[in-house]
Amino acid sequence: MQKIISRRPNVDTSALPLHLPDILKQIYAARGVSNSEELELSIQSMLKPNTLKGMDEACRLLFAAIKNKQRIIIVGDFDADGATSSALMMQGLSLLGSSNHDFIVPNRFEYGYGLTPEISDMAKQAGADVIVTVDNGISCIAGVARAKELGCMVIVTDHHLPGMEQPAADAIVNPNQNGCEFASKALAGVGVAFYLMASLRQVMRQHNWFAENALVEPNMGQLLDLVALGTVADVVSLDKNNRILVDQGLKRIRAGATRPGIQALIEVSGKQQHKLVASDFGFGLGPRINAAGRLDDMALGIKCLLANDLNLARVMAKDLDDLNKTRREIESGMQAEAEQVLKSVNFSESNLPSAIALYQEDWHQGVIGIVAGRLKEKFHRPTIVFAKGAQTPQGIEVKGSARSIPGLHIRDLLEHIDSQHPTLIKKFGGHAMAAGLSIDELDFDEFSTLFNQYAEQWLNEEMLEGKILTDGELDKSAFTLEFAQLLKESGPWGQNFPEPVFDNHFKLIQQRIVGEKHLKMIVEIDGLAIDAIAFNVDVQQWPNHQCQWLHLAYKLDVNEFRGKQSLQLLVDYLQPA
Repeated sequence: MQKIISRRPNVDTSALPLHLPDILKQIYAARGVSNSEELELSIQSMLKPNTLKGMDEACRLLFAAIKNKQRIIIVGDFDADGATSSALMMQGLSLLGSSNHDFIVPNRFEYGYGLTPEISDMAKQAGADVIVTVDNGISCIAGVARAKELGCMVIVTDHHLPGMEQPAADAIVNPNQNGCEFASKALAGVGVAFYLMASLRQVMRQHNWFAENALVEPNMGQLLDLVALGTVADVVSLDKNNRILVDQGLKRIRAGATRPGIQALIEVSGKQQHKLVASDFGFGLGPRINAAGRLDDMALGIKCLLANDLNLARVMAKDLDDLNKTRREIESGMQAEAEQVLKSVNFSESNLPSAIALYQEDWHQGVIGIVAGRLKEKFHRPTIVFAKGAQTPQGIEVKGSARSIPGLHIRDLLEHIDSQHPTLIKKFGGHAMAAGLSIDELDFDEFSTLFNQYAEQWLNEEMLEGKILTDGELDKSAFTLEFAQLLKESGPWGQNFPEPVFDNHFKLIQQRIVGEKHLKMIVEIDGLAIDAIAFNVDVQQWPNHQCQWLHLAYKLDVNEFRGKQSLQLLVDYLQPA
């Protein structure tokens, strides 16, 4: 789809530190940084937990459970946020003196998402006195009710948006629940879990728990590597508080103060530990953990994160890497099939629907979210991809994974459809940009029509234009390794605090395809030749030997090859100029 390269407007930078380069001040200001305090990412600047609704009660219940040696079962989710949350709770409880806890992660293919009644039964069979959910629970009405029937205490920790009804848990910690005054609504599940463990340590300190039990009071900072990984991998907004959590975790990892599991994942991802940046979590480590939950059992990912021995962690990281390669193959095939489906109904730029819903019964449940994301990127339309789910007494259920575009809150749209057609959606949940749902297979056509109709009402023409937002053009003098390194170190960059993207016109000197679908180029600006690479190009259009000039939207990157560093442009979008 043809996209429009659009530049951010210049904004006032007078309140930002004078020592910063003008272009960096403009980058920060364009991302909402209005004063130097917002650039202060020390752990002391982190929001305090006292405004998290439900925290006091959750800590009281957990402290009592640990003192009484009750059995605590953590129920996680099958993505990287759920895996890091589960690993953090497992280690955190051990550090705080619990010796009677374990975790369960639902198999997505058997039980679906979250604390379902079946998972409550499993937790009880595992001896649960207390169930703690991480990265799920706020929509698990029936599962919490079943756990209470079985005599279990339930503590919900979650970050997803609540529905009209909340579960009857003994305590709920979720910054997005009604009445919670915590200033950051963007915490990932692992961030909520970290705050719970840090708050519980504070309560235990007040009750002299560590001294009375001859325990060393733990430094909870050792959990921040997990927090950083889960926060970036879950693509939550990097507001100031999340930037602190990610920055602090990154600093620990770069300094070598990380667990064997993360070290092994860094190695198998081909990254350098002392130079790790936030995007490496999203594109290197996170997908390998996610692959376990998508194709197999997320317990493998959690066990890798909890491994105490580096050699054992390396074996598990290799298994995760193999799963990720399989996931890529499945995803690639599904994406090609999905694009063939789109071609078969004659979608073009002039007649694209406002929203896309696709279903094929042989598609893999584990990768429908990634395929939905790829199609959303290609066509700039909110997209839901469905796969065959379980057989129910009413027929076959299909599960959908949704990805949205800026301006359309996908969970709110699903809630609106549900309110207008109460029997159509069996269950749903999620965020502004991503959601999940289940419907009956027989209702797919009706849902697809309604999804497009309601999306059309909620969207306008401007929202449907694919825009590449840049920080403007760079002067020739800025194309240096030093400036590229400065930008890398000025993050962490991520969701809603995006890595700087620039745009310039370049003369195209050389072009060739590498790795089957990546375009390697040499481009020139004012006599300066620079390497550039564009990933996953349309090989029917590129190389284009008629093209002499390019308009590129790009990031500055430091490329390392055989120990030598060079400047490289990572191209987000290219068009002949």
